Amino acid sequence: MMRELKTFLAVVRYGTFAGAGSRIGLTQSAVSAQIQRLEEDLGFALFDRTGRSATLNAAGKRTIEVAEELLAVYARLAERGGAAEQSGLLRVGAIASAQGSFLVSAIQRFREDSPGWRIRVIPGVSLNLLAQVDSGEVDVAVIIKPPFALPAELKWRTLISEPFVLLAPRKLADQPWRSLLKTEPFIRYDRNSFGGRLVERFLRRIRVTVNDVVELDELQGIVGLVAQGVGVAIVPQAAALHMPKTVSVVPLGEDTFVREVGLVERSNLNQPAAAAQFAECLGRVTGAQS
Repeated sequence: MMRELKTFLAVVRYGTFAGAGSRIGLTQSAVSAQIQRLEEDLGFALFDRTGRSATLNAAGKRTIEVAEELLAVYARLAERGGAAEQSGLLRVGAIASAQGSFLVSAIQRFREDSPGWRIRVIPGVSLNLLAQVDSGEVDVAVIIKPPFALPAELKWRTLISEPFVLLAPRKLADQPWRSLLKTEPFIRYDRNSFGGRLVERFLRRIRVTVNDVVELDELQGIVGLVAQGVGVAIVPQAAALHMPKTVSVVPLGEDTFVREVGLVERSNLNQPAAAAQFAECLGRVTGAQS
């Protein structure tokens, strides 16, 4: 709640959600989300909302002094012995394929360097995790690079690039991948995911119409369906994927495309120092040194 109280006081000081956001390094929507979360925790509204404007109400005015007192007490606790920089909870969002691969080694290194810190890994799809970083619910997140520009308050760092390949039952491995796409049932990487959008864009570029039979976001689940002979699929060649002997991995040759997996974090000064330390551990593990 401390984070939300700081945002509340920033809104009070600078007058608007947008004004507060520009000063503390959050988007207007992220400020709005934090204020809404604070109101839900407190059980009463702090602002009267009319259209797109929000005005501090009587309950909000009464809350200002208490919020300032709470933050002052919290600051005194944090100052004792400098312990705040050496311990705490770091919230790390991560897509499934990262959790089963390089994230493990990064956490191990981080624990060696910063034993006082605890890590909570928050699973999710890239779009949701991006929104959670923006709103301050998550400190950093390992996601697929979005197909759109990030807000100025967020920064991106590519960690790895994974080429896409065609997966086919082994008995079909000798056939050209274009022919397989045209003739075999297609298991689609969910189009609501960033990776699935890359597949859709690729199919449009090569002008191939596929026969969709299943659509899902879980990559290992897609591999399992191919192994059972349900159809063929196009997926990124992620290190965490286990390929059964009944599945053949077919390169796409000159038509290969990639997905970038990287770290998104807030660029404001309110980030915990541990976030930068964790980013450094990720860079050492993946070879993506800044």
